[in-house]
Amino acid sequence: MEVRPQQIGARGQGRETYARGMSEHPRLRAIPGGLDESARPNGGQSPSGPGERRPAGARKPADREPLWREALGEQLRALRLEQGEKLTETAGRAGISPQYLSEVERGRKEPSSEMIAALAGALGISLGGLTLQVAQELRRRQLASFARTSVPQRYSGQALLSLAA
Repeated sequence: MEVRPQQIGARGQGRETYARGMSEHPRLRAIPGGLDESARPNGGQSPSGPGERRPAGARKPADREPLWREALGEQLRALRLEQGEKLTETAGRAGISPQYLSEVERGRKEPSSEMIAALAGALGISLGGLTLQVAQELRRRQLASFARTSVPQRYSGQALLSLAA
């Protein structure tokens, strides 16, 4: 039996739509401030150059909120190093390649929940425990960032308490 493109297209899409859908892929874009920006040829600068102005209220790259995959990777690496393990040992127990674990630890890959559970198990922690640690670290960073940006330097200590009252 011959399969024709119009038979395969979703919800009555014709041959043109099917052919276009199979040959075109969505263009992926880097998240602003993400780790991937450092790999740009112009040193992480946006295409319009270093003189570009940020919108009001935009964070500096150093102050940006970390991505979940970055915080997860940092937590996994910290747990592995606390236990004095090599990348290959942890990766072997989790059933993944050392290269993949390295990319996860550097925040380059976003592992599935099954993969995170395998890594957590290999490090002797539950999936819930690991998730909680990552969430607490993200919250700590958020609070530290808020404290740095929301309280003027002139208000501190007793003066700050009197303002709050």
